[in-house]
Amino acid sequence: MIIDSFFQKRKAKKGDSNLRSILKTVSWRIVGTVDTLLIAYFLTGEVSIALSIGSVEVFTKMLLYYLHERVWNKFV
Repeated sequence: MIIDSFFQKRKAKKGDSNLRSILKTVSWRIVGTVDTLLIAYFLTGEVSIALSIGSVEVFTKMLLYYLHERVWNKFV
C-alpha cells in the first residue's frame, strides 16, 4: 500500500521543475569537475593544467547537462 501510494504520487508529477534541473545540474557538475580535475592531475602531474581543463569543462558540461535534462523531461 505505501509503495503503491509512493509510485502513484511519482507518476502524477511529470518531470522536474526548471529550478530542480538547475540544482541537479550544479551538484552533478561539482562531482564531474572534481573527477576531471583529479584525472587531469594524474595524467599531467600539473595542478595548473588540471585547473585549466576543469575551468573550461565546468561551464560547457553544465549547459549540456541542463539541456539534456530539459529534453529528457519532455519525453519521459
